[in-house]
Amino acid sequence: MRFVARRLLHAALLLLAISILSFALIQFAPGDFFDAMRLNPRVSAQTIEGLRSSYGVGKPLPVRYARWLISAVRGDLGVSLAYNIPVAPLLVVRARNTLLLTSAAALFAWLLAFPIGIWCAAQRETTIDRMAGVGISSVLAVPDLLLFLALLLLAVRTEWFPAGGIISMGSEQLGFFSRIKDVAWHLVLPAFGLSVAALPTLVRHVRTAMIQAMEAPFVRPARGHGIFGLRLFVRYVLPAASNPLISLLGFSVATMLSASLLVEVVLSWPGLGPLLVEAMFSRDIYVVVGAILFSAVFLVAGNFLADVLLYATDPRIRVE
Repeated sequence: MRFVARRLLHAALLLLAISILSFALIQFAPGDFFDAMRLNPRVSAQTIEGLRSSYGVGKPLPVRYARWLISAVRGDLGVSLAYNIPVAPLLVVRARNTLLLTSAAALFAWLLAFPIGIWCAAQRETTIDRMAGVGISSVLAVPDLLLFLALLLLAVRTEWFPAGGIISMGSEQLGFFSRIKDVAWHLVLPAFGLSVAALPTLVRHVRTAMIQAMEAPFVRPARGHGIFGLRLFVRYVLPAASNPLISLLGFSVATMLSASLLVEVVLSWPGLGPLLVEAMFSRDIYVVVGAILFSAVFLVAGNFLADVLLYATDPRIRVE
């Protein structure tokens, strides 16, 4: 419990630091949400100043952050300047969609990366391993934006997959399982693109971890005692390789989140990405800070899960 409490305290302090830094950087950016109103001759300067005062835009930075922090403690995360509603309900739905996309892509990527990495490690220094390495490097060299644009072109030209959104028109009249099928069908293309973007890195790390585990000193005596095949892999190699792979789990969450913002914008997935881009262009500062904070929560949660799994599997951490 002390280990979990310490990690939770570190996570809370990290999120607090992220909120301070992101809030300060956004506030120091030139311009604000009301610049576009100033160009409208029908909106008086008194009206604009009244709006700035009501939203607290003209107050000093520490005062604005203190007001936002109080609102965050209440669960509102401020008020959106564009929508005039609390930010938290606006972000919850988008964050749920991002979490769905990231979870599905991570599951698919790991289901592919784990056997491919183990197979490459078993075939190391062979022609098959070199060919697999060339293929992985080729996929890694493709920019994420080009990959997502190619998937969008595939959806538009072939009409095999939906070109955007999370549900089809009129899906409210469908049954429960039909709606789930409709959401899953919209999820296929962005989840596939996100998993392919993360796959080369995962395969390389899995391959390296398995090779290091197979060359560990305690594996050779096991082979000398006649232990081979699946028993050697399950009993000795996999536990030795589990620590770096568990650490890789937290790293993959960060990679997935950073790429998910791009794939959401390109493939019109209604997650945090399009909302964040829209809020940045309109200078809706509280939505931007809230979206950054939600992304940081996902990242911290992934690393916290990896830390707990390491604590459960590695006795050395428990001894410390």
